Amino acid sequence: MADRSSLLNQLRLDRGEPAAVRRPPTFWWAFAAATVIGGAGLTAWYFSRSAAVPIRTAVAISLGNQTAPLGAASLLDASGYVVARRRATVASKVTGKVIEVSLEEGQRVERGQIIARLDDSNARAALAQSEAQVKQAEAVMTSAQTAYEDALPIFERNQRQKDAAVISAQSFDQAHAQIDAAKSELLVAQRELDTARAGLSMAERNLDDTIIRAPFSGVVTEKAAQAGEMVSPISAGSGFTRTGIGTIVDMDSLEVEVDVSENFIGRVLPQRPVRIKLNAYADWDIPGSVIATIPTADRAKATVKVRIAIFPKDPRILPDMGAHVSFLGEAPPGSAVAATAPQSAGITIPAEAIATQGGQYIVYVVHDSIVERCAVQLGAKSAAGQTVIAGLQGGSIVAVGDLSRLRDGSKVRIVK
Repeated sequence: MADRSSLLNQLRLDRGEPAAVRRPPTFWWAFAAATVIGGAGLTAWYFSRSAAVPIRTAVAISLGNQTAPLGAASLLDASGYVVARRRATVASKVTGKVIEVSLEEGQRVERGQIIARLDDSNARAALAQSEAQVKQAEAVMTSAQTAYEDALPIFERNQRQKDAAVISAQSFDQAHAQIDAAKSELLVAQRELDTARAGLSMAERNLDDTIIRAPFSGVVTEKAAQAGEMVSPISAGSGFTRTGIGTIVDMDSLEVEVDVSENFIGRVLPQRPVRIKLNAYADWDIPGSVIATIPTADRAKATVKVRIAIFPKDPRILPDMGAHVSFLGEAPPGSAVAATAPQSAGITIPAEAIATQGGQYIVYVVHDSIVERCAVQLGAKSAAGQTVIAGLQGGSIVAVGDLSRLRDGSKVRIVK
């Protein structure tokens, strides 16, 4: 029995505590997952980087902002100066010595007002001589008239006697010669009197020329002569002879003249509204309109001069002030320009930031890694770059370079 039990025990399986199974540590799973995720991200970044368009960027530099009226867009900007259409340096018609000057800078004068007098002693002497000559001619005229009137009845009586055969033909011829001579002397006396009176009129005019009057109402901007100086209507060789008394400006005739590039003169139309800003008053918007375009171009500057009317007149506006003019126009409803309320007086960007699509000038504004397509209107081009007058705000980041690959919403990456 004992042997049998021993054999059975040998055949029995050992069901003791099972050995622990060896498993990989947990951090190895985390490392593998991170590796897979990182690889996927790196792959996605690589492909997204390959799809982004490489560009360079530039900042839109604002030259000063102003707000345009609602619905009005600045089509073109130009600079110029305030000028007076009626401006005269008043001079005398005769050479003479100044004895009185009745004007000062800033003084208001009216048309016909006496502003200066010249020495008139010689003119008065010539006038007195002419008056005497007229009196002498009148006396001669009276004598010739009397002689003719005395000879006329004698001639008429002799003519009747000749018709009645009372006197001879010889006697009648003598009477006829006497009346012809009296008539000729009367005609000569009349011409001499006319000449004397013309001389008197000239002497009076010469005397009046010694008095210098304002040709129109205005303000004196320059006093050029003083009492005791010589003035002459023509340029004199000596430096001691003045050619003018003073300068008068009609302030009601002030307007602005600007030079517009001939490349953009087609945008300037008569009666088009404009906005004027004076350099002296940068915050003052002055309304105006186009008067005319001067029909000639400056070959050296490639510009055309445009006249601008100022509304209303204001005493603060002075000749030769610097002015900046924005030519305004009605923008189409819903257009990119009409939707942009603030209009810029001038924003400069590199010329490489401008593209042309569908007959429009466009730029691509960069927002993070996405670009936005914006339609713009261009102004003049200078050494500083291309001026944009509408459709772009100062401080915007614009794409520069090969813009043919860009579309609205394209992804970009900035390169140096």
